[in-house]
Amino acid sequence: MDVPRHLGHHEAAAELPLVTESATVTDVTVMDENRVDEVEQVVRALLDRNDVGDWYDEEEIGSDVDWEDLQSRAAEAGFSDAELDALSDLGGRFVRPYPSLLRVRVRIDDDTPFEFAPGQYATVTFDGHPRPYSIASSPTRNEVEFCIRRVPGGRLTTDLFQHLDEGDEVTVRGPNGEMVLGPPSANDLVFLATGTGVAPFKGMVDYLFDTGRNVVDGVERDVWVFLGCAWEDDLAYREAFREYDRRYDGFHFVPTLTREHHLTDWTGESDYVQRVLLKYVDDDAVDTDELRPELARFVAEPPARAVAARIDPGSVDVYACGISAMVEQLVAATRVIGVPRDATQFEGFG
Repeated sequence: MDVPRHLGHHEAAAELPLVTESATVTDVTVMDENRVDEVEQVVRALLDRNDVGDWYDEEEIGSDVDWEDLQSRAAEAGFSDAELDALSDLGGRFVRPYPSLLRVRVRIDDDTPFEFAPGQYATVTFDGHPRPYSIASSPTRNEVEFCIRRVPGGRLTTDLFQHLDEGDEVTVRGPNGEMVLGPPSANDLVFLATGTGVAPFKGMVDYLFDTGRNVVDGVERDVWVFLGCAWEDDLAYREAFREYDRRYDGFHFVPTLTREHHLTDWTGESDYVQRVLLKYVDDDAVDTDELRPELARFVAEPPARAVAARIDPGSVDVYACGISAMVEQLVAATRVIGVPRDATQFEGFG
């Protein structure tokens, strides 16, 4: 499947003017955590369990450690495959720059509002370097917000993470993009995201609840956000989504973390988003005999989260966003369970 970067045909988005505006940064908030101490503690315990605790002094555990060498020595010492995988994951997390995930809010300097539809993106230029980012705020809010992940070697993100501060000036050009929130309907909503692909959905969710569009004809719609990441602090806007979860019976936040179990007693979902989605589908609405066995297994598997609501593939609007290769799999999963093509919008990047 060829994932287009922008798919959909909404007149509202098409009619908005493309403008270039100067903007002032009003907030720069780090959303991830420095977990070096946690990683080191777990690695120490892992080596101690294998009676090679003296490797600490030899490897000089720290930012200069040769993690590949450490893993090679562990393999030669007979560490299990699971332990070797853990060392690889933990080493990658240890050397990851901090911070690596920012929330940036800007105020457009012009008196004219910066108009956009929920889900669109804009190009941000800082210190002469432009880069497109999904807008993570609702047009009902006074400021425009972006969710930014550090790209190793990326000139703009390096500058942003090292130098951006409140009061700085940036240029915002947009809006662009056709993956926007559709008109109100009786359908429930399912948002599928990996990493910062959740940014446009944060704006859509805010808009839904700001405008009361989570209720149609007096009936509350179920709104699902499935977000896949490696670590818990990679979950952008996790506290905002959890607050919606507490406040609204129809909102369901389902994070799934593939590596968090190395550091904590994570009891939530831990598989890929497309597989986790299947656990929350109404099995009466899906002919599991038509599914491949590896997919049918997930439909029958109980979800990690205790929630009574289930997803009817024939009565949902689905939005998917993230790395293109992953979005292909997300969309393929929705097709397999019977979500109509015209009920699906998606956007890939990277």
